[in-house]
Amino acid sequence: MKPIRIGTRKSTMALAQTEEIMRQLRAAWPGLEVAMDTFDTRGDRDQASKLLRHGGKGGAFVAEIRAGMLEGRLEAAMHSLKDMPGNEETPRLVIGATLKRDPPEDVLVLRPGVALDDLSRDGGAGFKIGTNAVRRAACLRRIYPRAEIIHFRGAADTRIAKLDRGDKQRLASGGEVGPADALVMARAGLARVGQAERIAYRFTAEEMLPAVGQGIIAVECVADDWETRARLARIDDPASRACAEAEREVLWLLNGHCNSPIAGHAVIAGGDMTLAASVLDEAGGACIEVKRRGPATHPRELGRAVALELLDKGAATLIARSRPQ
Repeated sequence: MKPIRIGTRKSTMALAQTEEIMRQLRAAWPGLEVAMDTFDTRGDRDQASKLLRHGGKGGAFVAEIRAGMLEGRLEAAMHSLKDMPGNEETPRLVIGATLKRDPPEDVLVLRPGVALDDLSRDGGAGFKIGTNAVRRAACLRRIYPRAEIIHFRGAADTRIAKLDRGDKQRLASGGEVGPADALVMARAGLARVGQAERIAYRFTAEEMLPAVGQGIIAVECVADDWETRARLARIDDPASRACAEAEREVLWLLNGHCNSPIAGHAVIAGGDMTLAASVLDEAGGACIEVKRRGPATHPRELGRAVALELLDKGAATLIARSRPQ
């Protein structure tokens, strides 16, 4: 059998996610040779700039690994699905597998000495909450209207270490912000780096709808590499793929970019899929939400219907406001 070499980032979480892919491939194909190549991506090297400077998450975390596949150095690549651009085509590449979805919720991590009751009192007045996600920042401004929401970068374990030490966050301008009193992170990411015990609060979907694809590990490969695609097909989770297709259809039709506060989450129950999606004003003001149910066998059609309803309700205006001038 042809070996599979998987490209991945060097972060603790990315390595853990790639190890899980390798474990599943070896179980599905006994005797298959699987290895990984690690990449120090632009987004990992530059911990000060906002991701927009690198062309969004795609340019920051995905582009260099994709180049490795297109140049024939890799058979596959591991991505957190939420980091994969949803508003652009990827010529010659295809998602060969989506693993079973991990819990998609966003959670709150507190600096030692900070109590959840204190943070929740008086709209978060006097506290600084760190995040790099525009969607999370927009939600936080609604939940904690008096807190200061600050730019905070780094891999999951790095961010927690910075929080605990009271480090300030360097900015590309040369300035600093912080230190942070709390961080908002993905529950699945914390579990992957062995820090689940740091979760102080889990946000409900009503409070903070997850990012499109959050909690899903995607394995990308070259579209005409049929042997690799056959290997990956055995570890593909149909429910996870269907949810991913519905959510990413929303992102596609809205032409969402890295600076767009767009959220989307699909759930399958029986033969039905329920898809909720929202577009928020980055300042935390307006929020347009849509929820629809449809057959789980037609996820893209459901995603399209939700996206069109969001556009009918004025989502394009909010997205346009968030575009860099």
